[in-house]
Amino acid sequence: MVFTYGKLKYNYDLITQERKTLSLTVRPDMSITVKCPAQAEQRHVDAFMKRKWRWLDVQLNFFARFNKKHYSKEYISGESFLYLGKQYQLFVREAKQDSVKLARGKILVHTTKSAYNKNYTKRLLEEWYQKRTAVVFSKRYAEMLNKFDFGYKPELFIRLMHKRWGSFISKKKIILNPVLIHTATDCIDYVITHELCHIQYKNHGKKFWELLDAKYPEWEKIKEKLEMRFI
Repeated sequence: MVFTYGKLKYNYDLITQERKTLSLTVRPDMSITVKCPAQAEQRHVDAFMKRKWRWLDVQLNFFARFNKKHYSKEYISGESFLYLGKQYQLFVREAKQDSVKLARGKILVHTTKSAYNKNYTKRLLEEWYQKRTAVVFSKRYAEMLNKFDFGYKPELFIRLMHKRWGSFISKKKIILNPVLIHTATDCIDYVITHELCHIQYKNHGKKFWELLDAKYPEWEKIKEKLEMRFI
């Protein structure tokens, strides 16, 4: 489907379901999905999209900025990188041993190669992010899991996804997007809690939202921050 409003023109996927309201979702890859009741007419969908045009434009600009910043890094001193919702300035120094650490608002990369070897610096920084992601996600997952009484521990997996922050695969498997390491801790907690709620309720029905409200009050504010403010 195509949404046109003034100078705006976007392609979107329309999914009809047994539901009472319309919903609009923008994914990290900038794909757009509209879900609507099975009996809804196209004019109702068009009117809904027009009411949401400003929000839609903000979301798309957000992901466009994030993708541009994420994929155009030079990995040289002076650049800024996100970690747990905060900006850190990169400093690359030659040394006898490779290491990466945080210090007073900076990411210090000590490299056994040239400080201008961007590929090697990128490798060191990505390895550091991977290690921190595993540690942070594991810790936050354990804490959020304590809010539930499943009687077992669903396994946590980390996998890059282009359309989701997290995913519920089965009662024994939860996946988190490693990109979340760039966001604040409460954003990570929200995504984890959201996916854990799906263990009890697979669909986004009334009972699912009631459970999410109970397990993570004010989640809507955190969701908004996740989608609009972490860069």
